[in-house]
Order: sequence, then C-alpha cells, then structure tokens
Amino acid sequence: MTTTTRERFRPNPVALGLLRSGLEIRQFFRARDSMIFSFAFPIMLLVIFASIFNFEIAPGVKFTQYFIAGMIAAAQLTNGFQTLAIQIPIERDRGVLKRLAGSPMPPASYFIGKVVMVYTIGLIETALMLAIAGTLFDLSLPDTPAKWLTLAWVTMLGIAACTLCGIAFSSIPREGKRAPAVVTPVALVLQFISGVFFVFTNLPSWMQHIAAVFPLKWMTQGMRSVFLPDSFASQEAAGSWELGKVALILGVWVVIGFTLCVLTFRWTAKEER
Repeated sequence: MTTTTRERFRPNPVALGLLRSGLEIRQFFRARDSMIFSFAFPIMLLVIFASIFNFEIAPGVKFTQYFIAGMIAAAQLTNGFQTLAIQIPIERDRGVLKRLAGSPMPPASYFIGKVVMVYTIGLIETALMLAIAGTLFDLSLPDTPAKWLTLAWVTMLGIAACTLCGIAFSSIPREGKRAPAVVTPVALVLQFISGVFFVFTNLPSWMQHIAAVFPLKWMTQGMRSVFLPDSFASQEAAGSWELGKVALILGVWVVIGFTLCVLTFRWTAKEER
C-alpha cells in the first residue's frame, strides 16, 4: 500500500474520538463501585441538605430549590473537572496513555472521548437528580421552552468547560496516587464559594469576586435562572440573571480549557520523556 493510500484512509480524529468515547463509557459502567458512587454521592448530598435546610430565603423561594440548582452544577463540575483531573494521572501511571501514544489516535481524539463520556454521565445524573428533587422536594421543572433551552446550553457549556479544565489540570499531579489530594480541595473550595452550599450573595464580597473568575459560579447562576422564579433574579449580586454574561464567561472558559489542554497535555510523565 502506498503512502498516498495510507493517507487517504487515515482515521478522522473526530471519528476516532467518538469510537474512544464508546470505550470510555463502557469502562465507566463496568467499574460498578465507582459508577454507583459517582451517581449516589451527589444524590445523597441533595437529599440530606434539602431535607435539613428547608427555610425560605426569599418570598416563595426555599433554600431547597436554591441548593438543588447549585448541586446540579456542582455534579457537572465533579464529573468533568474532578474526575478527569484524578483519573488521567492514574491512567498515565498505569501506562494506558503511553500505549495510546503508540496508536494512530491524536490527543484531540482522546479529548473528545473524555468529553463525550462526561456528557453522557452528566446528562444521566442530571435526569436522576431532577427526578428525585421533583418527587421528594416538589421541585418545579422548567415551564417554558426558553428555560429548557437555558438548561441545555448552560449544561453543554458548563460540562465542556469543566471537562477541558480537568484534562488540563491533570498535568499538575506528579503521580496518580497524589492526584486526589491535589484536585479534591480545589473542587471543594469552588463549590463553597460559588453558591452551591450557601446563598451566593450572603458570602463575603471578596469570595464573590474570586468565584466570579471561575466557571462554577456562572453555572450555578444559570441553573438558578431555570429552576427559581423570575422574581428571584433581583436577589442576585447584579440584580438579574445575566444570562448573556453566563454564556460569554462559560464560552471563554471552554476556549481557555482547550488551549491549556493543547499546551499541557502529554502522553507520558515528565520523568519518562
């Protein structure tokens, strides 16, 4: 076979990425312990916090509603950023990435596989949380096409931003066994300062300013616009949902995350190069 023929039949990076995503998804569901924990942990937090903190934070708005909106965004952060920033260093230590480096698959296809996997998990988890919140805590689902559309684009941009940032951040832990100690505190701090566990406007202003730099704050705000009454928009820091700004900042983080992936991702650890 000539070089020209081989070039003609070289697999497309997107097609390779989609094939890789199927493998990633199958591996996720085969690891039953981690799969159950991934789905059960945010649901457990939702049930506990929503059952305990059932007070009103504004006329007609309970903290339960506020918290559920934040937890949906936090689950997306966990699946995208935290899981991948821990999982990829472990795969690197086990030699998985080194074996992939010897295949025709470019890094872009690997990224696509991870992103599609996280989207799949995130959508399933969001559906489960909405079903439980609607059944146990009377959460009202979006009642207009516009709100469903907002839920869709906030989810798509939020998961993309978190996933790409997680892949980029995976270059920081030097060993897979150290990754949880490096990554988990970052994810937890972001949740505490971004309006997940507390009403965002009740936090000190300096925390609000720090949170506004990162995607999670805008993801939670976008989710609140979907699940809370329109009247609550006046309680936000800017007095409105700022959906245009939410889209802009999440879009910027998608670009930043992708750029960092390209600049920092390596198939092997520094010591092996």
